[in-house]
Amino acid sequence: MKLHGYPNEGEPQDTSASAELAEVTLEAAPNELRAMAAFFLTAADEMDRMGAAYDHLHLADAMPQFRNSPHLTVFRLLEDIGSA
Repeated sequence: MKLHGYPNEGEPQDTSASAELAEVTLEAAPNELRAMAAFFLTAADEMDRMGAAYDHLHLADAMPQFRNSPHLTVFRLLEDIGSA
């Protein structure tokens, strides 16, 4: 697993470089954590189903209640593609 992110400094994400992160802290309500857990399970199922064709999923696209939240995207670990 790797964590990547963008600073929340008002710049559009496509103009700033992604950085590998050492830590992520989630500040969330229990219902948000449960919804995110369901999203992660769905993403894992899609990775298994699609194999190397899997690219990524966005939390806000899967669950509209997160549209105004920070972006959360799940990508397949590149090293995992060879074993798919």
